Amino acid sequence: MSTARPRRTPPPSGLIVVDKPAGWTSHDVVGKMRGIAGTRKVGHAGTLDPMATGVLVVGVEKATRLLGHLALTEKVYEATIRLGVVTNTDDAEGEITAVTPAGHVTEADVRTGVAALTGEIMQVPPQVSAIKVNGERAYKRARAGEEVEIAARPVTVRAFEVTAIRRATGATGAIGDAVDVDATVTCSSGTYIRALARDLGAALGVGGHLTRLRRTRVGPYGLASARTIEDLAKECVIMPIADAVTAAFPRRDVTAQDARLVAHGGRLPAAGLGPGPVGVFGPEGALLALVEERGGTARPLVVFAP
Repeated sequence: MSTARPRRTPPPSGLIVVDKPAGWTSHDVVGKMRGIAGTRKVGHAGTLDPMATGVLVVGVEKATRLLGHLALTEKVYEATIRLGVVTNTDDAEGEITAVTPAGHVTEADVRTGVAALTGEIMQVPPQVSAIKVNGERAYKRARAGEEVEIAARPVTVRAFEVTAIRRATGATGAIGDAVDVDATVTCSSGTYIRALARDLGAALGVGGHLTRLRRTRVGPYGLASARTIEDLAKECVIMPIADAVTAAFPRRDVTAQDARLVAHGGRLPAAGLGPGPVGVFGPEGALLALVEERGGTARPLVVFAP
């Protein structure tokens, strides 16, 4: 009598938009979703720090191959920056290293500082970050007490909108005369909101750090389509991979002949759909590949057709 267990049917390939809770790492979410979705083939696009909440795009099965491209899309955050207090991680999870009275900072001062951090800027990532310095993660060297020298990188802050300025609640004792600034930031991939908080405080001469961060959008995926871990445990809603690609990238429908060519990794003439990834679909609407247009041709980045 056979005791072999029946093979479990894998879930459909697609995306799950998770509303990440505070205190969880992005890896924690992936681990939980592996159990909920019933597959080891799960990954995420764009890491969120443990203190941050909000949109974390998770890929399942073949959709994990989309994640590197989705991670490069524009993101939107809601943040609170505390002026007058510096920490060694540039956020509330670190140790306070300096306190400076900030009560004299005016709204005009804040808006001038924010304007200087808007547009195409050079940004130095935080000391405690996953950036590699000489082959080793910066956070490992920083936590070992080493002063890490990280090169500035170009990022784009499309919008840095101040929504409120107020006295810091709970700012007592050592924190003293601090000011909280609420803001909405729209930015390119690779932008550290912690670094914006640090640099705004430094420009105002009082220092600053991030006390709250919620990501509200990654590319086309926002909080409206996000579900909590608890909700997903009750019903694991997976956005089909074809729908996910259509939402995130320009779509190109091709003939049966071109579909066969793309399915085997062949190139197509460019269709003028832009420099970023383009989703290619066959005559019956099946997703075939992501392609990139360069030099008059569209070359496959990822092929999904069997």
